[in-house]
Formats: sequence, C-alpha cells, structure tokens
Amino acid sequence: MLIVRRLAIAFCVLCTVLVGGVVGYVLIEGWSLLDALYMTVITVATVGFREVHPLSDAGRLFTIGLILSGIGALGYSVGVVVEFMVEGHLFGMVEMRRTERKLSGMRDHFIVCGFGRVGEEVAKGFAEAGADFVVIERDADRAAECESEGWLCVAADATDDDVLRQAGIENAKGLVGAVDTDADNVFVVLSARTLRPDIFIVARANQVESEAKLTKAGADRVMSPAAVGGRRMANMLVKPVVIDYVDYVTHGDNVEFRLEEFSMSAESELAGKTIGEAQVRDRAGTLILAVRKPNGEFNTNPSSSTRFEAGDKLVVIGTAEQIELFRAMA
Repeated sequence: MLIVRRLAIAFCVLCTVLVGGVVGYVLIEGWSLLDALYMTVITVATVGFREVHPLSDAGRLFTIGLILSGIGALGYSVGVVVEFMVEGHLFGMVEMRRTERKLSGMRDHFIVCGFGRVGEEVAKGFAEAGADFVVIERDADRAAECESEGWLCVAADATDDDVLRQAGIENAKGLVGAVDTDADNVFVVLSARTLRPDIFIVARANQVESEAKLTKAGADRVMSPAAVGGRRMANMLVKPVVIDYVDYVTHGDNVEFRLEEFSMSAESELAGKTIGEAQVRDRAGTLILAVRKPNGEFNTNPSSSTRFEAGDKLVVIGTAEQIELFRAMA
C-alpha cells in the first residue's frame, strides 16, 4: 500500500506540473490550450524542441521554473515506477489480486488465524485431510513460509474485521484462533462471532485461565496445547496400546480402516430408521461408533434400536470402500 500511495503522489505531482505549465503559458503568453500543452510537455521532457512561439521575458522566466520543477517531478515519478517494477511490487499486486479471486470463490472452507507453531500444524492437518482453508498471518516472513507450502495466505492482521471478510468468513465452515497471544485470540474470536454468529470456532489458549474468557467471547471449543500435550503424554505411558491404535486409525498413511464423520440429512434414506432397520453393517460393512443428536446428546455406544434423525452427527469406522458405500446411504 505504501508503494501504491507513492505512485499516486508521483502521478498527482506530475499532473500538477503539467496543468500549471498549461495555465501559465495561457495566462502569460496568451497561447491556445494545444500550444500551451505542447510547450509544457516538451519543456518538462527536456527534449530540446524549439519554442512554439517566441517567448516574452516573463515567459522565459516561467519556462526556467517549469524546467526545474518538471525535472524534479519527472525524476521522482520515474524513480517510483522503477522501484515498483524492480522490487517486485507489481508481481505482489498481481498475486494479491489472484488471491482475492480465489477467496471470493471459496465456500465451506476453514480459516486459520495465525501461522505459528500451532497454526502451522493445523494447516498441515487440513492439507492432509484435503480440506479447503486459508491462513491469516500478519508476519511477512511467516506468511511467505505459508505460501511456499502452496497454501492460500492473507498477509494481514486477523483481528481486523475487514481481513476476516477478505478471508471469506461469510462463507466459511469454521475458524481456528491460533494467533500469538490470548488477548489477540479473544479479539479474533469476538470479531468472528460478531460477523458470523453461526460459525464453528476453535481457539487456542496459552494460559489455562484464558479458556473461560475465550468461551465467553464465543469460542465453541478451547484447546490448551500444554494441557492436551500433558494428558496425551500421560496416556502414552498409562495406555500405550490405546493411543497407538487411535493414532493408527486417525493418522495412518496406509491404514485399512478409517474414522469418518457424517451429517445425517433429511433426504437420507436412513432418516427415521433404526440402525437395525437400516442394516448398515450388512449393506455397507461400516460400524457406527457414536451418534450425537441435534440437542447435543452423545450416544457413544449406539445399539441396533438407535434411530437416525435429520441433523444427527455420526462417527463411523470402516475401510475406504465401506466408507464410500455408507456416504451414499447417509
């Protein structure tokens, strides 16, 4: 924006000199607008052509002043244009316009606010899951690292409402608040909740005492990396096989079985049926591990009599082929 402002200033200065030259020759020498414009241009450009008409003493003094001011204005303008071209500002603006076009066409994507250690891991998780996402990072170096990974990035401050709009918060599916400080995270969450009351927000808390503030600000889930990491390290010692199994199923590269989440639509053939009536295991081969009802009730051990309803969230395990069969049913 600074270089664009300087370009605008250079253009205005050059136009002022040209207009001043035309007005001066019209008033001092009484020339026509075309003659005055021609004389002004060749004088400012210092091309050395002869005068359009003989000049009076006042006209000569005015021409001297026009030459000096014109050289300064033209030199400044050329310098700004060269800087704009050589230092890559033009390429940056083209990239910015390309990013804006991509963002305008995104739907049901995720927004990652902050590309620190946590934000980078979140972005990797989205990339591995094949989810569409955009990162907001105000640090230029970190933003460049994000772009070097081939990920869409807005180099700006996530606490700015206009930046969240630029990232497409109106059409986003969820937002992750992972900026540097808890105070900034509270501000990001509050801004996002104001702009999109229905968006799902997950926020990071550096301090345990900040979790309540982030929840009050509007975060649906608050995660403390220190607390989560500590519990996970304890479980690795107490329940190593369980942790290995969960990691294998959820993150294994060549794992046969996968855990997936589904939303039950009203148009689904399963809506209104029980698990037994739908014969999910016989038809698709998948196993339904949990069902969360629209009211938030969580059934972690659904029986064959559990009835599917529109809006249910299902946690399903199965092979890739079985998952696709169940997707068609659900």
